[in-house]
Amino acid sequence: MFAVITCIGFMAFVAWYSWYKTKGTIDSADGYFLAGNGLSSVFIAGSLLLTNISTEQLIGQNGIVYFGNLTALAWEVWAVRGIILLACLFLPMYLGGAFATMPAFLRSRYGEGTRRLVVGLLMFGYIFVWSPTILYGGSLALMKLLDIRAMTGLSQVEALWLVTWVVGIIGAVYAITGGLRAVAISDTLNGVALLVVGCLIPIYGLIALGDKLDGGISDALYHMATTHTQKLNAIGGSSDVDVIPFSAIFTGLMVTATFYWGTNQFVIQRALGAASLKEGQRGLLMAGFFKMLVPFMAMLPGLIAFHLFGPGLEPRDLAYPELVAKTLPSPLLGLFVAVLLGAVFSTYNSLLNSAATMFALDIYKPFVNPDADDSRLIYVSKVFAIICAIAALFAAPALLYAPEGLFVFLQQFTGFIAVPIVTLVMMGLFAKRLAIPPRAAQFIIVFHVITYYLMVWGLEQTLGIKMPIHWMHVFALLFVVEVAILVIWALVKPCKNTFTHVHAPKVAMVPWRYAMLTSSILLTIAIMMYVVFSNVGLAYADGVVSPEFWTYFLSIGGCCAAVCFWSHTKLQPAYERYTLKHFGSEADKQAYAQQQEQNTSFTPVRSS
Repeated sequence: MFAVITCIGFMAFVAWYSWYKTKGTIDSADGYFLAGNGLSSVFIAGSLLLTNISTEQLIGQNGIVYFGNLTALAWEVWAVRGIILLACLFLPMYLGGAFATMPAFLRSRYGEGTRRLVVGLLMFGYIFVWSPTILYGGSLALMKLLDIRAMTGLSQVEALWLVTWVVGIIGAVYAITGGLRAVAISDTLNGVALLVVGCLIPIYGLIALGDKLDGGISDALYHMATTHTQKLNAIGGSSDVDVIPFSAIFTGLMVTATFYWGTNQFVIQRALGAASLKEGQRGLLMAGFFKMLVPFMAMLPGLIAFHLFGPGLEPRDLAYPELVAKTLPSPLLGLFVAVLLGAVFSTYNSLLNSAATMFALDIYKPFVNPDADDSRLIYVSKVFAIICAIAALFAAPALLYAPEGLFVFLQQFTGFIAVPIVTLVMMGLFAKRLAIPPRAAQFIIVFHVITYYLMVWGLEQTLGIKMPIHWMHVFALLFVVEVAILVIWALVKPCKNTFTHVHAPKVAMVPWRYAMLTSSILLTIAIMMYVVFSNVGLAYADGVVSPEFWTYFLSIGGCCAAVCFWSHTKLQPAYERYTLKHFGSEADKQAYAQQQEQNTSFTPVRSS
């Protein structure tokens, strides 16, 4: 009863505070869809953190580590490359053109038909892939933590349907009634709680493992560092338990990171609501540091569960719920359930909000009712969000039968959407002089959906032909092929209508002065984590770390420090000039010039 009261109390506080902070601010379309371009860096970082951390990581990645090793670390650590691309390259482009949605940018480059196909792809993914995955993972965890089957007497499938619908309906209320600002505020509050409670789970798990070993936390850590050390290897090798090959970091993983953080509407929508370019960049890069904490919450518990319970849990996605149920003190269970629900709600209502935004601004207004006012757009978006929620609620329980686990299922189906969108956005950004016809862009989308299905599933199912490369490499292969098709098409039969860059910034476009330095530090941390979780680090079989560990660690760290210094002193000024030249307003350029004059005009007075 105390757990239930704690859970309801925390959720009620988050709901009330979100309503209080959004009261009177969602009457306009800008206020509802983009929070009136008033989001500060703190709310952007907090919202992005919890939007990204959800059940597909807490449940799915811990299940991967429990069954295999730390190769899944690549998805989390190297996500910073996508965050940096969004902060430093894509965000100036989006804000400089005052785009409310990513498909609106593609329309300005490739025409209306391309926007329709992209909107269709994204909404399919939001409704039938991401939303059901989030709901399923949260419902599975809640069933285990609250023992819903014993409480209700229902079968596993029946209990899953019940929990899914309850969670889905409550989560939809957040997004439908409050808009982006309510989502961002509730995400930030839940994010703080998630950081606190999420970090407590591995601590209590280590305490339980120490008790099992008749010792303490230090004994548990030493045991994990010297026993089954292959599970601490993030680089992997030829083992069947490697969920992703190391080489994919430089191929398909780069494509997915760019898509998720640089072009995915339900992620970039927080940045599109930034009060200024500086606030957006600061919030995004701050979220990059939070991202480095995710493995502590989404992978370490799976490793602890393996050492605590052994390798016998089935299905593998039960590793995290089992650890929480067996180690977390009962008084904290209610708060954890509330935080877990907050993580589910965060990503789920972000998906609904983004799907509704694209439908209202990219489909309804241009094609159905061009004269629709703000109140009509908000009404239509709410109705469409309800339809999306119902569709997701019916699809979620079917994931009970996903063969390779929750997280791998999500990443594989993301391939249908990620590659063509990244291809079109990158070509739109870096090949402005290339006259790509709209038909070429539309062909790429259809070509990719068919080809990707055949390469990953279709050829093996129909002809028994299995691709000799990992499905993550298929991402990069198709990206290269599709770029080549666009280039050749544009050279052979260029578009007659020249592309005109839209320049209409609504916010200040002066970059954050520490953008390059912070980006370099994030990349340094990512590299150093791979040194730690490698065969010369904690995965060393004959001790805690190898004798060469500190040589590697200090040498690579010194090189990275030199790059950080260069990026701040040399790269940052060049980046500021480039951004202002291409995306800034005249007022931004004048303000920056005055600031530079003030910084260089001061001459210190020498003492006599």
